[in-house]
Amino acid sequence: MKRVIYIGFLAVMLSIMAFMGVRAGHENGQTINVIMKTSSGDITLALYAKKAPVTVENFMKYVDGEYYKNGNFYRVVRSDNQAQNNIKIGVIQGGRGMDAQEPPFESIPHETTHETGILHKDGVISMARLAPGTASSEFFICVNDQPHLDYGGQRNPDGQGFAAFGKVIKGMDIVREIQKAKTVQPKGNKLEYTSGQMLAQPVVIYNISRVED
Repeated sequence: MKRVIYIGFLAVMLSIMAFMGVRAGHENGQTINVIMKTSSGDITLALYAKKAPVTVENFMKYVDGEYYKNGNFYRVVRSDNQAQNNIKIGVIQGGRGMDAQEPPFESIPHETTHETGILHKDGVISMARLAPGTASSEFFICVNDQPHLDYGGQRNPDGQGFAAFGKVIKGMDIVREIQKAKTVQPKGNKLEYTSGQMLAQPVVIYNISRVED
């Protein structure tokens, strides 16, 4: 009888310790959960602040300042709309928008996947950029694994890859639906590499906010 009571007590203590460990992980900045409210549905993400501190801190400045309010997903890349690229990828891209004013914060140093260990797997969120160190507010979410976006990958000629910093934990079905939407070539598109990849009807990002415990 005593053994049964002891085992039950031990199980309860282990559960409490596990819960406290999760709480401590959030409080120490290891993971931050955010919810992205969009016109296509909600997408919840876990951001890995301990592994990618610079990138997550930057993203959360935009989140906490509500700079993503009424932003949008405006570009999707899939097999049928990247004939101009030898290295194919699958992503949806969004943020403040292609026509947004100058970003309110400085661009950030580039945290490679070699440094963080966060690879571009299915559902991973990462920063859009031109040259290394130019990422600011725009981001993309991977649809299926995208190793060519990692450090040493061939999608970007500089070989530095992109700065992954979190992952979709709920709403990946929404991400996949967005990627399937109709795309067009807008008039006056300044970025030649996005030819035929702009959404005919951008998906509105109503806001991105923290998920409180």
